[in-house]
Amino acid sequence: MKKISTFELVLTAFFLGILILLASVPFLGFIPLGPINATTMHIPVIIASIVLGPRIGGFLGGAFGIISMVRSTWIITPLSFVFSPFVPIYGSDQGSWKAILVALIPRILIGVVPYFVYKGCQKIWKNKQQSLSLLIAGVAGGLTNTILVMNLIYFLFQQEYAEVVGKADNAVYAAILGVIFAQGVPEAIVAGIATMAGWNRPFTLSHEPQKKSYLKNSDRPKLAFWLT
Repeated sequence: MKKISTFELVLTAFFLGILILLASVPFLGFIPLGPINATTMHIPVIIASIVLGPRIGGFLGGAFGIISMVRSTWIITPLSFVFSPFVPIYGSDQGSWKAILVALIPRILIGVVPYFVYKGCQKIWKNKQQSLSLLIAGVAGGLTNTILVMNLIYFLFQQEYAEVVGKADNAVYAAILGVIFAQGVPEAIVAGIATMAGWNRPFTLSHEPQKKSYLKNSDRPKLAFWLT
């Protein structure tokens, strides 16, 4: 297993700090819009995935999931039970372990999917469409979050979600799709633009065994959006 360099540790701590900051400031990391909060927490995870690779990206995605779980436990909303096993399910007096799956799985994958989407795009376009690759990877990361979260809610908490949003059981998935298109698509577009805007010149990913970072040394200082 590749050792994590000091530079990667510093960047990991930096992105983790960004996540904590976003979660701590009202209406910045979690934005109350409708039954499910909109979020900007996925953006640093997506960028970290591309910069630092899927292992650290997945770790930061897991941190996002844990923050979401803690926040849902601390700040109770009608749908907190789908993100926290410590909040009683709607209509009952106990929570469900299934909330851990909703809180963690999609968020971990936010830190994995963009890296491979970016890598695939660069391979297809032979490293010639840097900005477009970043845009697509960012959009993919945003959609990964919303699509997986909402579908896990549907499969794991369908009846309870229907009761909270006031929909009949046969109309629940239409409501799920409504959230995906009305909230998830704008989140994904914002993530794509932010990811693309985070660089002041192209960087390349290195997979040579002797390299200790996913970014080449000469490109490390070029995180314009985050480090300047």
